[in-house]
Amino acid sequence: MKDLTKGKPSTLILSFALPVFLGNLLQLTYSLADTRIVGSFLKEDALAAVGATSPLSGLIIGFLMGLANGFAIVTAQKFGAGNREEVRKSFALSLVMGSVISLILTVLGLLFLHPILRFLNVPDHLTGTARQYIFIIIAGMLATFLYDTCAASLRALGDTVTPLVILAVSVTLNIAGDLFFILVVKAGVQGAAVATVLSQTLAFLICWFYMIRRYEILRLKKEDFFGLERNMMKNMLSAGLSMGLVSSLVNLGTLILQTGINTLGTSVIVAHTAARKVFEIWGLPVTVLGATMATYSGQNYGAGKYDRITSGLKAALMLGCGWAVMVMIMAYTISTCLVGFIASTQNAEILYWGTTYLRVDMLFEMVCVWIVILRNTMQGVGDYKTPIFSSFLELACKIVFTALFVRYFGYWGVIWTEPVTWIIMVIPLIVMLKKNPVFHQKKTA
Repeated sequence: MKDLTKGKPSTLILSFALPVFLGNLLQLTYSLADTRIVGSFLKEDALAAVGATSPLSGLIIGFLMGLANGFAIVTAQKFGAGNREEVRKSFALSLVMGSVISLILTVLGLLFLHPILRFLNVPDHLTGTARQYIFIIIAGMLATFLYDTCAASLRALGDTVTPLVILAVSVTLNIAGDLFFILVVKAGVQGAAVATVLSQTLAFLICWFYMIRRYEILRLKKEDFFGLERNMMKNMLSAGLSMGLVSSLVNLGTLILQTGINTLGTSVIVAHTAARKVFEIWGLPVTVLGATMATYSGQNYGAGKYDRITSGLKAALMLGCGWAVMVMIMAYTISTCLVGFIASTQNAEILYWGTTYLRVDMLFEMVCVWIVILRNTMQGVGDYKTPIFSSFLELACKIVFTALFVRYFGYWGVIWTEPVTWIIMVIPLIVMLKKNPVFHQKKTA
């Protein structure tokens, strides 16, 4: 366990973020390997089918991760306040409420899968393959949530190493499962989906048995599930649904944008799929800084040390902006090679559009830095409304721009939709940063 309410903020943030970064890098490594394996052994149509549904799987996974991380904010606040009993109760509530929500979403997702695929404008020749893949991903939603909850609860206590080790095991099994189900069993894209769900299930089991043996504070008792405080439940639902909704709105906007992309042909779908993988890799340090600030600000908010939140925020923004400069340089030097490697192709059209997307959008990466870090920090101090409003703006912009830009300008419309959207959605975050008194506390004696 690590107490983030004591010590130099920048040092704490870096030491906390590094294992989280490595963990997310492992996750992206798997995602990259998954794309590479599918593209290499099942060819471009299979990769396009997976890519055409990737915003939907991103929407599902993002919501569950946001839900788990939101619940863990309350756990971090209770831990920062030194209330061990309420730490256990918040963990118990995370498992119960999240499992119920996951099962409801699983049923709804499977029931309405066909109209969802039609909404996505998945090309007819890809629909069957896409359905086979996403059906299994949705069916395994509960396993994904349970692992995310255990990992988020450990991070709320300051332990970022254990989730990293367990994730490393899970990623290794995932890649091995991909190769086994695709090359040996000949299960196609269904095999890749089965490998993903199985690895998530094993990750949850390993994490669960480790954490209850290692941390007494997380060993749940029957009474932790009874007599639960209504205020705690309300706070956890506010935090969990807020972060889940923010993630969902972000991914829903991406999904809506994908409906436009899916009308532009297989080459453009593959180019965008590969470019988005690169974007995710380059955006990883920023995402990690955001997740770190949610826990850091949550613990310090629970301890009443508001001045430390402001100091940590400044440090995180400086680190993030420095990384954004490096990303812009990489976009203009190595992006073509990365797109070609991920898509397993030298198709000139794919390379051109993938590279162009990265070179234009990475010029605005610094705006993303402010969005991600401010949004997570605000949620850590209990401001759930502003991040949601900002994300609603993102969704509204992508709906409008998909209807206008993509229809009239093709993939250039997609390329310019995101930078314009980012600039609009950062405005309310900056305004609230200036208004919220938590961020203007002088250092205590």
